[in-house]
Amino acid sequence: MPVLALSLYVAFIALAFGLRAAIQLRRTGSSGIHRLSGSPGSAEWLAGVGFLLALVLGLAAPLLALLDVVEPIGAFDTAAAHAAGAALAIAGIVATFLAQLAMGASWRVGVDPEERTALVTDGPFALVRNPIFAAMLPATLGLALLVPSWIALLAFAGLLATIELQVRAVEEPHLLRVHGRTYAEYAMRVGRFLPAIGRLEPG
Repeated sequence: MPVLALSLYVAFIALAFGLRAAIQLRRTGSSGIHRLSGSPGSAEWLAGVGFLLALVLGLAAPLLALLDVVEPIGAFDTAAAHAAGAALAIAGIVATFLAQLAMGASWRVGVDPEERTALVTDGPFALVRNPIFAAMLPATLGLALLVPSWIALLAFAGLLATIELQVRAVEEPHLLRVHGRTYAEYAMRVGRFLPAIGRLEPG
């Protein structure tokens, strides 16, 4: 399982950040990936650092499992959990990449306060406001189930926490500033990560 988990994780990074950035660069002249921003300790900075650390931990989990440095958690180290993990990981990786493609020229990693991109509300964005993050979470949960160590579970928990921080404290306020009422009305109709759940309240 560690070999499969490592292979899928490398594929995930290569697709979601490498290939997607290359496509964006060819189409727009920009990779779409912003450097870490925000002052140290700010929500934006904490979300960016936490996201990077979670990705590093996620990559470390199968590597350490291969080297027998960490032991799997017995309750999750079963054939059923491994099968579910593989299915979640593969489906989540594919869904992440397709959602990234659906953003077109508006795709970005990170937020530039001075940048204005078109608001995408069709395709998977008609179902949830953050389909990329919504797909990344089951992908990383699946990878954790393939190598169910405390490091893998910590990576998943860290990614979940930093995605919540990034979306709620950084991206949603930015989109409200840039798109105003258009985004507010969209967010009142469409759920944050799951359909109909996490919609903004009128006001």
